[in-house]
Amino acid sequence: MRNVMLITGASRGIGAATALLAAERGYAVVLNYLRNREAAEALRQRIERQGGEALAVAADVAEEGDVERLFASIDERFGRLDVLVNNAGEQHPQARLEDISEEQWEKTFRTNIFGMFQLTKAALPLMGKGGAIINTTSITAYKGNPQLIDYSSTKGAIISFTRSLSMNLVNRGIRVNAVAPGPIWTPLIPSTFSAEKVAHFGADTPMGRPGQPEELAASYVYLACNDSSYVSGQVLHVNGGTVVNG
Repeated sequence: MRNVMLITGASRGIGAATALLAAERGYAVVLNYLRNREAAEALRQRIERQGGEALAVAADVAEEGDVERLFASIDERFGRLDVLVNNAGEQHPQARLEDISEEQWEKTFRTNIFGMFQLTKAALPLMGKGGAIINTTSITAYKGNPQLIDYSSTKGAIISFTRSLSMNLVNRGIRVNAVAPGPIWTPLIPSTFSAEKVAHFGADTPMGRPGQPEELAASYVYLACNDSSYVSGQVLHVNGGTVVNG
């Protein structure tokens, strides 16, 4: 039987690249998406054409009822979960702190960290010894970002969540780690930043370019499999060479 991996935010970008590689390595992949049903179904069909197994399920990770339905679908189809990749997130750039409304602040936290809490809590009953949880944080948690104050704050919370949860679950044989991407070229970038910022996106890294989602996927698969059996509570930095000492 294939190991089962749930990836949130899997219809495009980092989540989709990770799903493709995980399926190639033999995982049955659950593709969670919010609205982009067409992209998620296309990805599911691509995985199945290549001999893999995939299930696409729509759910808003910020909504407890949606999360419950997501895991009911996983339980019905597979009866287990071996790997949870908490990847779904959102960002809303603002020039000044005063421009961030309380509604925006709460929405960002509800998706990026409250959702992660709900997903992990719901996953544990289906996950046994040898399971792995992988959270997507960000270089902004270490360096900050003047236009992404709420987003950066959630990514800092994710690091603390990862470290604390890893210690909490170690006696249950479940490892918890995170990946901290630097500037990665995903559909989120042109949809949230100005054309000028997009034109220079990633140019300030030591490598002088943004990364591609495919350059991140192997980090998630490594943390999911037994190759990383002695790794927990850690953060992998995939950021084009920026040293963040964390």
